[in-house]
Amino acid sequence: MATLVTGIGELTTNDEDLGKLTNAALVFSGDRVVWVGAAADAPAADERVDVDGRAVLPGWVDSHTHLVFAGDRTAEFEARMAGKPYTAGGIAVTVGATRAASDDELAANLRRHVDEAAQQGTTCLETKTGYGLNVEDEARSARIAAEVADEVTFLGAHLVPPGADAESYVDLVCGDMLDAVADQVRWADVFCETGAFDEAQTARVLKAAQERGLGLRVHGNQLGEGPGVRLAVEFGAASVDHCTYLTDDDVEALAASETVATLLPACDLSTRQPLAPARRLLDAGATVALASNANPGSSYTTSMAFCVATAVLQMRMTIDEAVWAATAGGAEALRREDVGVLSPGARADFQVLEAPSVTHLAYRPGVPLTRNVWRLGIRVR
Repeated sequence: MATLVTGIGELTTNDEDLGKLTNAALVFSGDRVVWVGAAADAPAADERVDVDGRAVLPGWVDSHTHLVFAGDRTAEFEARMAGKPYTAGGIAVTVGATRAASDDELAANLRRHVDEAAQQGTTCLETKTGYGLNVEDEARSARIAAEVADEVTFLGAHLVPPGADAESYVDLVCGDMLDAVADQVRWADVFCETGAFDEAQTARVLKAAQERGLGLRVHGNQLGEGPGVRLAVEFGAASVDHCTYLTDDDVEALAASETVATLLPACDLSTRQPLAPARRLLDAGATVALASNANPGSSYTTSMAFCVATAVLQMRMTIDEAVWAATAGGAEALRREDVGVLSPGARADFQVLEAPSVTHLAYRPGVPLTRNVWRLGIRVR
């Protein structure tokens, strides 16, 4: 059954040939877009939805979340807002709660957050393991994530568990743990940072995952300058995420590579770090994505619209750059061509704003503008 969505005041397609259209329409059938163009030229369809001059854009592609977890870190947040610095060690609090939770509790919490994101326009979402940090709990985290999320990443190398020897733990990550999760995940990630994993340890994990056929991602350059960006580029990682502290060499390396710089502004704000240098990266020619980094410790939000508004108001991105980064940019960070774009053949993932243009996402920050959402051709809001 084909559905015509017409009366679109402004249609952001992210398709180089189609561009941004006014007085537009699109047709989807099943879970795919089959036609996009001027409303006056729209073909007949079985059903018709008139959005009455509102803006339509692709659903958000959130390429970085940590949503298989249990527990609460409100006290840590309160302490940080009172001036206590953020360190990677807070992850251990969530690890303890996650290990103690049942499968049903973890699955219910994951679904709740994915549904919350969908109500705000997120139609494709990546999430990671990383709060188990032993073979059994990483394996069940991967299994639970694979039942709910579009993309799953193995992040056994999130933190060395308290009391564990770092080198022995890396051996475990590269061996039994990787074996236990490999069939459930598409990606592997490493937190390459002071207090987590150093350059040599990061390289070991990336090499082992690559040899298993997994795509690579890296948490890098969040708390200071370091080897994360360089390693991500050298290994051909799909993305390096955070990118808060970058040298000129880092920026040049990203601009000359296919590795996406995924920026996480909600995390920067929540940890009181400087915002990542989006303008510097874009001006150099790097590919930039925006993601929520939704997690219980350092960025407890599923609002991609908040990330877009922050990128425009505080990171000097234009509204079109920020919207692209939160849709097509996220898709590139996941090496996907079927999401983040509205053109024939793409997934029928889109959102309707209670506004005539995407500019209102930054013009009216904090206002919940997502009116309707379709995911895989099914209306979810």
